[in-house]
Amino acid sequence: MQHTTAWLKAVIGASMLAALPLSAETTKEDAMGQQIQVEVSGTPGVAFSAEWRVTHNGDTQTYQEEGQVPADYTFEGEGIQASIKVLSEGQLDVTVQKSGNRSRSSTQGKGSTLNIAVR
Repeated sequence: MQHTTAWLKAVIGASMLAALPLSAETTKEDAMGQQIQVEVSGTPGVAFSAEWRVTHNGDTQTYQEEGQVPADYTFEGEGIQASIKVLSEGQLDVTVQKSGNRSRSSTQGKGSTLNIAVR
């Protein structure tokens, strides 16, 4: 009887330990699924203005800023919509990536605008 109890405790303990890495990995994957990475590349030094609309937990936040190529951004959310306007001459390339989904767009010339979205 004592062997059965000890064996059962060992099996339950091992099962719980084996489940821990899976739980931690799942949580990490869930968090990565919320991460949105944006890469702005093209002609070095090209100036741009951007409006980022990030949806997170059902709410949409808008961020506006100006920057220069190259630039990288990371947002947390379920999706992003962006409108990026080129403020100087040159090429602008934008790549948005979220949990395996990737969208790329390019534009060239002062005053041109590109719109991009990933969910």
